[in-house]
Amino acid sequence: MALQLIIGNKNYSSWSMRPWVLMRACGIPFSEKKLRFDFKPGSAYRAEVARYSGSGLVPVLIDGRNPAPGETGLAVWDSLAIAEYLHEAFPQAGIWPADSAARALARCLAAEMHSGFGALRSHCPMNIEAVLPDIGERVWTEQAGVRADLARIEAAWAGALQAHGGPFLFGAFGAADAMYAPVCMRLLTYGLPLSDTSRAYVQRVRATPAVAAWVADALAEQDFLDFEEPYRTQRGP
Repeated sequence: MALQLIIGNKNYSSWSMRPWVLMRACGIPFSEKKLRFDFKPGSAYRAEVARYSGSGLVPVLIDGRNPAPGETGLAVWDSLAIAEYLHEAFPQAGIWPADSAARALARCLAAEMHSGFGALRSHCPMNIEAVLPDIGERVWTEQAGVRADLARIEAAWAGALQAHGGPFLFGAFGAADAMYAPVCMRLLTYGLPLSDTSRAYVQRVRATPAVAAWVADALAEQDFLDFEEPYRTQRGP
């Protein structure tokens, strides 16, 4: 395929998940190349990522449809940049809402996720395979920042769902939902308390075929990376 997405471990890589589920949900054909996380200097992961992006991070989208001489294709890194590139390349795919006002709001929510909610990310790292409600209860009790992050997320979700009628934030599944898909996985892993509206939305995202496919792949990895696991020393039973 002309489009290739370079990603990390599906169980842990929240940023890789975002463009992967977006492309899958929007019917954009692509191949994937998964690199096993290893952030030590000189690791095979670092060497391989450096072939595609100077950022040293995944995801990276490679568009090989019109490569420059001697190159494999255009490299686009960063999840939001990938979403915008795909919107321009596939304007009918439904990456962003068709209505300009809804599109602006969807970009606001996506950008807020991209740059914010540091407490939730830090204290509840994505770990699809794990079931950690006891940790979630402790984090919820001890971390005011996590409670504030989730309150803002729930308010944003409720506003978008009410304004646009669901079932997803702006009607059909799009870039805004893809940006929050890893948040949904975190909420399930840690069992954080949710309103009925948020809980139903999380379940709809989880059941989306693209998200379900990513989750199935994550569960099949059977790969334990201790530096990604602040709360466990081995995989669960």
